[in-house]
Amino acid sequence: MGFVRLVARIMSRVSTFRSYQFLLLLAAALAVVAFYYFGSERHNFSSTTKRIKQTQASTNRNDADLTMDTSLMHQTGDEEKALEEQYQGMKSETFALGKGKVEAGGQHYHVLMMFTKVDKSRGLQDKFKVAMLSMVKHGHFLKGEVLVLHFVSDKASQQLGQRMLQDFLQDATFKYEVLFHDVAELTQTLFPIVEAMQKHFSAGSGAYYSDAIFFLSVAMHHIMPESLTHIVQLDLDLKYRTNIRNLFQEFDKFPPGAVIGIIREMQPVYRHTFWQYRKENPQTKVGEPPPDGLPGFNSGVMLLDLQGMRASALYNQLLEPSNVAKLADKYRFRGHLGDQDFFTMIGMEHPNLFYSLPCGWNRQLCTWWRDHGYADVFQLYYRCEGPVYIYHGNCNSPIPED
Repeated sequence: MGFVRLVARIMSRVSTFRSYQFLLLLAAALAVVAFYYFGSERHNFSSTTKRIKQTQASTNRNDADLTMDTSLMHQTGDEEKALEEQYQGMKSETFALGKGKVEAGGQHYHVLMMFTKVDKSRGLQDKFKVAMLSMVKHGHFLKGEVLVLHFVSDKASQQLGQRMLQDFLQDATFKYEVLFHDVAELTQTLFPIVEAMQKHFSAGSGAYYSDAIFFLSVAMHHIMPESLTHIVQLDLDLKYRTNIRNLFQEFDKFPPGAVIGIIREMQPVYRHTFWQYRKENPQTKVGEPPPDGLPGFNSGVMLLDLQGMRASALYNQLLEPSNVAKLADKYRFRGHLGDQDFFTMIGMEHPNLFYSLPCGWNRQLCTWWRDHGYADVFQLYYRCEGPVYIYHGNCNSPIPED
């Protein structure tokens, strides 16, 4: 009997141990199942885990940040695919931010801005805020029309720009799309085209690879897809006082042969730059003030007829290195303002390539040259009669309040 009781006691302990072990195993199994089940996207993660998953998904697709305010309407998959096909060959990212359903075949108005190193400059951020809020305030488009905003940007500035645009565009009453173009990719494409002209129109000596992006407008017709026929390039330091749509109506006023719409320079910049040529040619109109002179151009607001630029044999001949060098030598020209210098120089020789926009579309506010040797003639360049549509706060000039 004693032996039987001992065996029974041992079996009881073993049974208890096995039950306890079984319960532990069961609990562990349930924990694993619960983790994977409740961790699926059908259920709620913690906000931190969810953000990590979204960030990983965004990185894997090389797409824009998807953790934006969902109150804004996003483009459909078909719309994103259509944009990707349209800009095939360019490294562009369609920022998943849009207003309203984009209808196929609707009129698109394309605007491009340089948006590099903005993350490092509070000043540029403030200027961008003024520009976008004033554009939104006055912007009105017809049914079916879409404003397409192109930004040439580095990665850090793009991330900042996406966040800023969510705020700046939330009150827009019109349909819009936002695209970011990688500045490194564009520079790589541009460099072989504009390398020869950089030594004539860049601040440093020689042709710097990174300077190529400042000649984007010069070769835009080679960069953008052929389906894109017109685009407006704008500086960041602008303030709009009228509907941006009205600026596009100026394309209809281009005379035959004109491929670029641009405003004259409102300071005696090129009176100074062409000093040697003017000294050798005392009767020239080069560098003289309006209305009879040739004061040069300012590139803060430009209308680019890309279709016309592609079709113009004259314009494309002027891009050839030998012709650039010939004109630079003729006019004793050495500038530092990139595309603006190039357009000014060829405009002295071939003014028919340009449509002169009314000065109110780029009312430049800089007065630097007035205080640096040209006070006696400054007002001849600076004056601008007629309504002001866009203020340009160049050289960090303050822009008037509304």
